[in-house]
Amino acid sequence: MIIQLDMQSELPIYSQLVYQIIEGIASGELQLGEALPSVRNLAADIGVNLHTVNKAYTLLKQDGYILIHRQKGVVVNPDGMPDLTDDFLKKQQRELRPIIAEAICRGMTKEELSAVLDQMYDDVKMGDNKE
Repeated sequence: MIIQLDMQSELPIYSQLVYQIIEGIASGELQLGEALPSVRNLAADIGVNLHTVNKAYTLLKQDGYILIHRQKGVVVNPDGMPDLTDDFLKKQQRELRPIIAEAICRGMTKEELSAVLDQMYDDVKMGDNKE
């Protein structure tokens, strides 16, 4: 999996890393049980501080996307992905609401917004992470 970070983005690097790993899992590019690089190796490979990678891995572990074993290292959770919970749905609604509001203010119809979401869903599912 190729990780692409935007060092000029307002989005913190650890968040970009979290999102890209989750997208890799969603697209099937990363398989359940697949090993990920160690914190030190990934930090060196992408040229960021190891604490940045450690924070990303910690968040992914807390959410159930990865497991961290002392002997096996970091792996995509072999038991599957986290369940769809009320907390997750509330978080998604909280994050999407301002985006939807801005789309409405800019004149986007519900159908246009739905079409954009449908396309993005398909792109992620098929592993096309180009913006």
